Amino acid sequence: MSRPVLFTPIDIQGLTLSNRIVVAPMCQYSAVNGQMTDWHLSHLGSMALSGAGLLTIEATAVTPDGRITYADVGLWDERTEGAMRRVLDVIRATSDVKIAIQLAHAGRKASCEVPWKGRPQIAPDMANGWQTVAPSDLRFQPTDHAPMRLDRDGMLRIRDAFVASARRAATMEIDAVQLHAAHGYLLHQFLSPLSNQRDDSYGGALENRMRFPLEVFDAVRTALPDRPISVRVSGTDWVEGGWDIEQTITFSNALEARGCDAIHVSSGGLSPHQNIPVAPGYQVPLARVVKQETSIPVVAVGLITGFEQAEAIVATGDADMIAIARTILYNPRWPWHAAAHLGGHVKAPNQYLRCQPHTHKDLFTV
Repeated sequence: MSRPVLFTPIDIQGLTLSNRIVVAPMCQYSAVNGQMTDWHLSHLGSMALSGAGLLTIEATAVTPDGRITYADVGLWDERTEGAMRRVLDVIRATSDVKIAIQLAHAGRKASCEVPWKGRPQIAPDMANGWQTVAPSDLRFQPTDHAPMRLDRDGMLRIRDAFVASARRAATMEIDAVQLHAAHGYLLHQFLSPLSNQRDDSYGGALENRMRFPLEVFDAVRTALPDRPISVRVSGTDWVEGGWDIEQTITFSNALEARGCDAIHVSSGGLSPHQNIPVAPGYQVPLARVVKQETSIPVVAVGLITGFEQAEAIVATGDADMIAIARTILYNPRWPWHAAAHLGGHVKAPNQYLRCQPHTHKDLFTV
């Protein structure tokens, strides 16, 4: 049997991943004042032993008002950095998995309750709430408190916060940085004409709507010239007249020209009116188009659950890597099982080698 492509290495600007499986960023809503807790130690520790090639830390706010909820992880000061460093130190003592971090600002989708309490937005005058900001003063939900339209000083503040957080990540020797420009959060809000109705040089034409996200990317790229930087995008808003795959291609090409090292293609999240045709691998066609129109690695994500399905995505060239989230929460050893099924090899801790099934005697590498 030929070696499955899913379990071949890939190089991202000098960062070699042992396979093409990425643990996608997954918000845990379990931080205190932006600081990681024992939950993150347990959760990320489990993901680090999964056998995936890359582990991505959840959407991490670059400012306190950039959090989706009051329980989001942040990386904006010494306390948030110290809490994250504690978690990273334990992970690195037990695993050599490569680690990335997704840096984000929620924009108008900030100041919300945690999902298991319904996720309503919390008003600025309520406990755990604050004033949100956005490209335009347009609410995400009709019941939300209107966001404050960002002026140039506010935009510069956020740009510089992305840079500061990226530098903190580099100081902690996190292997790669991802900028979150998807799912209806701030950078995506600038991109989409549904949420960006500015009449200045940051609104209107596509070139203008891309301007601020590209400024953020340029600033982070300048600050971290030798570290892989990727961007997560929504390939479409799934709303007529919104952000779409053609605009995504233009944005991806602009990112590539500026030194972006990979594009992670998701979709949706910007409008409550989205109509998503949810089905297994429903976002893979978006990744395929971006892959065809760029020359940098592309990550596909979204209801990728099957071993053959994942192998087909990378083997046919639809994407260079696949990312899994809920799949690996449900089955934290999914990469092990995929390797066993496909005839691949995956790294496991020495302490776990004894669990290797006799029928897959060459499954584990050390």
